[in-house]
Amino acid sequence: MGLEDNQYLQRFINFGEKKAGSTTRGILVGLFAAFGGFLFGYDTGTISGILAMDYVKELFPAANMGPNPDFSASEKSLIVSILSAGTFCGALSAPIFSDRIGRRWTLIISTMFVFNLGVLLQTIATSNPLLIAGRAIAGLGVGLISAVIPLYIAETTPKWIRGAIVSSYQLAITLGLLISAIVNKITGGRNDSGSYRIPIALQFAWALILAGGMLILPETPRFWVSKSKEIEAKKSLSRLRKLPVDHPDLEEEYEDIKANFEFESQFGKASWALVFKNSNKQLKRLFMGVSLQALQQLTGINFIFYYGTTFFQSSGISNPFTIQMATNIVNVGMTFPGIALIELVGRRKLLLSGSVVMSISQILVAAIGVATDSKAANQCLVAFCCIFIAGFAATWGPLCWAVIAENYSLNVRQKSVALCTASNWLWNFAIGYATPYMVDSGPGNANLGSKVFFIWGGCNAIGFLFVYFFVYETKGLSLEQIDEMYLKVDKAWQSSSFIPSEHAFREKNRVVVSDSKENVNEIEHSV
Repeated sequence: MGLEDNQYLQRFINFGEKKAGSTTRGILVGLFAAFGGFLFGYDTGTISGILAMDYVKELFPAANMGPNPDFSASEKSLIVSILSAGTFCGALSAPIFSDRIGRRWTLIISTMFVFNLGVLLQTIATSNPLLIAGRAIAGLGVGLISAVIPLYIAETTPKWIRGAIVSSYQLAITLGLLISAIVNKITGGRNDSGSYRIPIALQFAWALILAGGMLILPETPRFWVSKSKEIEAKKSLSRLRKLPVDHPDLEEEYEDIKANFEFESQFGKASWALVFKNSNKQLKRLFMGVSLQALQQLTGINFIFYYGTTFFQSSGISNPFTIQMATNIVNVGMTFPGIALIELVGRRKLLLSGSVVMSISQILVAAIGVATDSKAANQCLVAFCCIFIAGFAATWGPLCWAVIAENYSLNVRQKSVALCTASNWLWNFAIGYATPYMVDSGPGNANLGSKVFFIWGGCNAIGFLFVYFFVYETKGLSLEQIDEMYLKVDKAWQSSSFIPSEHAFREKNRVVVSDSKENVNEIEHSV
């Protein structure tokens, strides 16, 4: 097929995207679901500020001797990272619930009961043990939420805006970080338990908003298809697309989802064994998603948001709470360009450019920190930290969630997304636990200080190479067409030129999926 033919086919495809019904409703459903990221972002920012509060440092640390009480490196690492240990377990357990009771009810239960129990324990805590237990339980709820939200969004939103809406999950995280920084700024000067209890207890409100909304919203049609419940699937599509259940466009979308699921089911039932079976490059997809989420954590972003306040204090900056709030404003503001550009520029180009910006800015932060210690140097350090945050917020922050949400077949999607999310939390835990030992001074600590940014800069250089060789471009493709791309395209850097041949001629030549064992074997052999 020549260039002109390709251009004609692409125009034909774009024309075919104009469907009846409301796309606005599906977008609004996805945007509300993205609010789940707010819970994680707010918690992350809250604990960073709480650990720097004078009242908390006098009340909580086990060894509270001397005129300047503070948490030890081991206490800080455990309090911060225990949430990520809980989220790791929660993400891995998400398929147990999500594939049985549905995406919607999993979100309701994990928010209303699991997460809120953790918040309650943290609110009433007056010492480390109860605070740590509460953070572990809240983390379990956050892990369940984080593994289901991107999936729920991807399965309910129109494909032309899917990546941007899934990326809004990261925007919600950044908004949570910003609001927590503001709340910490307001309550941090109090000399009573309200200094930490007010910001922690506010999480009840965020949880009630999410759970209350999910009680009203529909289950995803793809979940109902996976349960062979045609009536429920069509009702869900009807609510999302604002069309009657017998409308031709709704029937067509339902048949596409159903046909693709039946095709995938020929390779086996939705079991963990199937997740690790290399049907249609599943192992390659899984490796890509798990590694991408690990590399997102290795960008070093959570070093800023977990330990930014204490890091800026140790760097001699006089008002670290204000600096932390400024970095959160940058984080929120620069997430909008990433969401706007994801469907225009595509996943690969944004991820590659983000790696370059982050790596250069981090190496400069480390070099400035090593070379000099002055007011001007501190200002440069903050400036390049903000450039790094801007690069992350516009690229790796929102895009990684979109990539893992849309790159897996329906029959293994929840389990694959859960493994990718668990990878994110595992590395989040490891970095959160190890960072105080890497950065802080004192016996047994590495005392790296700003030199730790050399490590983050190197990891971002690795991230650039990884994206080039392993991340496929999925811009403008439906979840079903992404399966076709993996079947036909061998190299990630060739994926941008893929055009889904089936879609343009669906009305004339609907693909009939054969149930024969021979065809299944042939496909497995080809991949």
